[in-house]
Amino acid sequence: MTTAKRPQAPAPGRFLTRWSVWGLALLIPTVFLSAIGVAATERGTRCITYNECPQVPGALVYGTFLMAVAAGLLALAWPRRRGTKGRAAAVVLQWSAQSLLALVILSYGR
Repeated sequence: MTTAKRPQAPAPGRFLTRWSVWGLALLIPTVFLSAIGVAATERGTRCITYNECPQVPGALVYGTFLMAVAAGLLALAWPRRRGTKGRAAAVVLQWSAQSLLALVILSYGR
């Protein structure tokens, strides 16, 4: 009789590291794709053609971008063995800030 080893799930630290790295890697493409989506609307084309652009609150855009970067770097720098809940909270905060950033950019195109 042979004993087959079951594949083990990755450690929670590696799982959170992967999500954090994916979030950081997708942050810039998220911003660019959101901006392209805004430029494809009627309001966006009027902004490009006639320079009739709505005022985007810079503090909100920059704040959410920096929050996503800071939370992602915090999750990467956090020790894997200690404080898994805090690390998970940092990853959730990172993805939440990134989603909010995309929604803020997209909201100015409608």
